[in-house]
Formats: sequence, structure tokens, C-alpha cells
Amino acid sequence: MVIASTTLQEDYWEFFELRDQDIEYLYNYLLENETPLTTAELLSVLLDERIRQGKIARDLERSQGCDPYLPKGQYHEGQELVFPHLGWRKGKVIHVRPGRNPDLGPFEVIRVQFSQGETREFAAGLENHVLNKPPEVEAEDDKFDKQAILETYGDLLSRRLEEGLRAHSDFVQIAGRWFPRALLVDINAGHLNLAEAVLDMSGGGPLPTIKLLEQIELQSNVNPKLLEFSMDYALQEDDRFDEVGAAGEVLWFLKRLEPAAVLEPPLHLKYHPIEEDRSLFTDEMLRLEASLQDELSPPPERLTKVDEAQICLIYPHWREGTLPLSAQTRLLFPTAYEAPRIRFTIVDGETNERFPAWVVRTHGYVYGLKEWYEKRGLIPGSYIKVQRSKKAGEVILTRLARRPGREYVRTVLVGSDGGIVFATLKHNVTTQFDERMAIVVPDVEGVDHAWDKVIKERIPFEKTVVSMFRELAKLNQQGLAHASELYAAVNLVRRCPPGPILSLINSRPWFVHVGDQHYRYTENDE
Repeated sequence: MVIASTTLQEDYWEFFELRDQDIEYLYNYLLENETPLTTAELLSVLLDERIRQGKIARDLERSQGCDPYLPKGQYHEGQELVFPHLGWRKGKVIHVRPGRNPDLGPFEVIRVQFSQGETREFAAGLENHVLNKPPEVEAEDDKFDKQAILETYGDLLSRRLEEGLRAHSDFVQIAGRWFPRALLVDINAGHLNLAEAVLDMSGGGPLPTIKLLEQIELQSNVNPKLLEFSMDYALQEDDRFDEVGAAGEVLWFLKRLEPAAVLEPPLHLKYHPIEEDRSLFTDEMLRLEASLQDELSPPPERLTKVDEAQICLIYPHWREGTLPLSAQTRLLFPTAYEAPRIRFTIVDGETNERFPAWVVRTHGYVYGLKEWYEKRGLIPGSYIKVQRSKKAGEVILTRLARRPGREYVRTVLVGSDGGIVFATLKHNVTTQFDERMAIVVPDVEGVDHAWDKVIKERIPFEKTVVSMFRELAKLNQQGLAHASELYAAVNLVRRCPPGPILSLINSRPWFVHVGDQHYRYTENDE
């Protein structure tokens, strides 16, 4: 018979907090199973236990301190019982006599008096009876439905479980899995030195833990998963090693053999924050900012998950061989539980060629594309399509090709004084590009000198913006420049997201908005 629960308040899971007995239970569970578990796995274990405890508490509350009646039980006069199948009514045994039914074998009949004076008789000592099965909780009672709990509160409970485990030094975590610190297998300095040598011979890595263990030949009679976890933890605590695997995969690399641009942002990606007034931003400006997909721009409040995205390169990323991890593209590249750097594989969508690259999560870019950019003839302003791969640890990049031909494209020239000048010249172009943001750079070294000049002479940001605007306006008969053109131009000499540029040109009277994010510079108002 189905019954309603009387325990667990409606907001029980909403105000879930990890208790000391929860910690002890999870500790013992891991101890008994000798297998490190993820947060999600531990949460499932803990929910099972909390639900079990909740059902016990519910039954105790309903039993009112009395034994529940089951036909298989033996009872005596004066004993108080509760009857689950009668809505947990309470009664007292007032008489016991032998039962008479040859088909059932020996059993007893008890007479029970209920609180209103009503008396009824029930069988006792019957092993086979439908009422021996305890009543189920209502199917629609989500407080006892683990799947319903996870669907509604899963993220909240996982976060609070992680916070609680991190607060206890008895637990350690590596690659998303937890285990008691005291039970880790001892991995000594000699083992770690051997691991370093193995990675060194492999060009730094990446190698999975199991490969390192095979080479080290660490002998142990413990659970292999525990041995692997212990090795992972020892490597994690040693600064020589870097865990670079995507979520669900542990891969190790020697930090000293990682590219410098993976450990710290390269010169052209270093951004020194510039003040901006976002209260000036119109919806049109916000849409433009989002469309430029700069990794330094604030993410939108809502983001739809996609399987592919299109990126327009700006000079800093073209120069360094990187790709921005914008709010949208970030969802397409591998992520990790903790690792700040992830080694993965890029697949060329045209040739199916594969090559390694890095996701630098902490600074928001993908590194390792310089050679690919050169081979595919990309320029600043070229379009690149990013696609999710069906294979874990891979991402598909495709240049948007076009029929080769000579096209008039904005070209950057560097004057004898180190200043930037623009001209519209013909070039052989093999990729599709954004006409506003495309810039051919025939003299990379000269542009680098212009970049260095801005840094060394500490040229003010506004002066740079005005200078670039003037140069862009010379190419336009109306003397106008679009905000995205200005964004691409400013990033030739200093790293800057769209926000500060939009804020500046909308806060100075000498920049006049004439519509559709086109502006005119009025020198007389300066």
C-alpha cells in the first residue's frame, strides 16, 4: 500500500549541509571499497544513505514508538502495535489464540483494540503474506526519489559536497576523484625521479599515469586504482609535473618542457586593464561586443550550447598562434576539473591532419596554431570555424577558404618614425575574411617595433585610439570608421578588448556616432 511521508521538510535538500556523520560515512565507504570516487559518485552514495536515514526517521515517527505489525511477527497481550497498511493506526493486543486453517499451517490470531474502541483480528506467525513487504513511499514524493533530487538540486548538492570535503584535510582530490589521505600508497622521491626521467625521454609528455607506473615498475599488492590515484597525488604535489588531461583523463607533462606561452601569456596577449564605463553601452554595442568574441570581454548572462562557432582572428592571436577562448568557443574546447592547462589534439577540417595544441584555461586562449596559420594562409581578420569533435580530446578547426585571387585589403605599413599607417593594397588572399577587420601585415617586425614603442614610451590609451581612428578615416571618403575596425586596428599595437574602446569613443564629444556603430572624429571639438 502507498503511504505519504511525514519527514524531510520541503526545503530539506535546498538547505543541505555536510555533517560530521556524513564525512565519517564517506570516509568509511572509501576505506572499505579502496577505490577513489568522483564528487558525483560520492554524492550518489551519500544520497542513498541520507534517504535511508530519512526513511528510518519517517518510520519511527509513524510508529509512535511501537513495533509495526507484519503478519510474520510474533506478538503478546498488552503489546502496542502500529499498522502501516491502515494508515499507521495504533492499537493494543488484547488477546492471542491459535489460528485454524489447514492450508496455512500453524499460526496465531491476535485481537487488537484501537484507540476508538474498535477491535479487529489479524494473523501472526505467517511467513508468506503480502503485507510482510513494507509499504512503499509515495512514488511522487520527490524527497525520497534520488533521481528527482539530483535533477532539481544536483549542482547545488555537488558544490556543497565539494566545499565540505575541501574543508577536511583528511580528504585529497586529484582529477576530480577523492580519497582519504591516510590511506594513500607511499610514493617516494625515487619513484618521482624515475617518472621525471620517463617523461623526459618522451619529450615531456603527455603520458597517462598507468604508463608511468609500468615504466617505474612500482610493486604493490593494493587496489590498482588506489595505486594509480596515489601516484597521481604525488605527481600533483611535485612542482616538476603538470596534469594536462581533459576532464575524465589524467595525463602528465614535465612543466619545464612546456611551451613558455602555455605557462604565461605571450607578449601580444598581455592585457593591462583599462577603465571602462559599461553604463554607456547600448544593446547594439553589447551585441557588437559579443559578436567579436574577445576572451577578455565579460561573458553574456545566457549562453546557448552549440556544436560549432566562427571566430574572426585579430592581430595578437594571429601573431602568437593562438585562438581566443571566448564565452562561446570555451564550450567547444576540452575542459578539466582542476588542470589550468590541457594538452589536446586539433584536427584540420580540410585535410584531417592532426597536431597537438594547448588550452590555457586560466588566461583564456588556445596555443599552438602558428604553423597552421602560416600553412593555411590566414591573415588577421580571417574566419576560422571551430567544431566539437565526436572524439574526446579533439577539436576540429577549419579555415573558411575562398578561391585564390588578388583582393584589395587594408594593409598596415610602418613609417620611419615607427608610426602605423594604413593603405588599401592588392594581395593574394585564400581565406574568407571580415572586410572591416582584415589587415594584411607584410612587415611583422616593423609592427612589433610599433608595439614595443607603445610599451616603452607609455603612450596613453586614448592617444593610441585617436591615432588609429585618424588613420582609418583616411581610407574612407566620408571620414568614418566602424567600431570593429577600430578594435582590430588598436590591437595592432596593444592588447585591448572591445569594452574600453567602445567606452572611450562613446564618452568623448569629439567622437560622433553617426549610426550602425560608425563614428566620425571632429578635431575642432577636441
